[in-house]
Amino acid sequence: MKKPRKQSMGYKEVLNRITGFSTPVFGISWKPPKPEVATARRVLAFLEDRRVLYNPYQMEVADQCIHSVLDIRQFLTDVVGQLDDKSKLAEHLRAIRAACRAFLDENSTGSRRVLRSSWAGPFESSFFTALGELRSAIGVHIAAIAVMHGLDVEANLANVLPPERDDDA
Repeated sequence: MKKPRKQSMGYKEVLNRITGFSTPVFGISWKPPKPEVATARRVLAFLEDRRVLYNPYQMEVADQCIHSVLDIRQFLTDVVGQLDDKSKLAEHLRAIRAACRAFLDENSTGSRRVLRSSWAGPFESSFFTALGELRSAIGVHIAAIAVMHGLDVEANLANVLPPERDDDA
């Protein structure tokens, strides 16, 4: 019998995946302001609907990915503009925007369909490399945002989170 797929990953499960950087959640008295929690929830909800972050690579089309990353950048710019300059959330959103810019810079050669049955040229491999780097960079910040604000991460979006720690290694 097939196990039912989880709808989301709890923030405590996400915490088990992140290491190597500090977030205010590890402090004893830090509590994010309620408006910032609501904003973080809105950002995660927006990113949950961005297939560019988690679709299988064979389903991706360059033009659509680029358009989606542009949408992410614009949305985050609007959100950052509404946050306090000292906001920890804003720091993570700026880092996600920077990852989006790096992806767009890498793929600014024009619009092309990525997957072609008869061609595996350099654009295809560099596109997928940049897409993997984008997903990885964003995943670290999604994990931090979720843990800092006590928010769960929807199952599809959880695919970009850092892998589970292997304490035996």
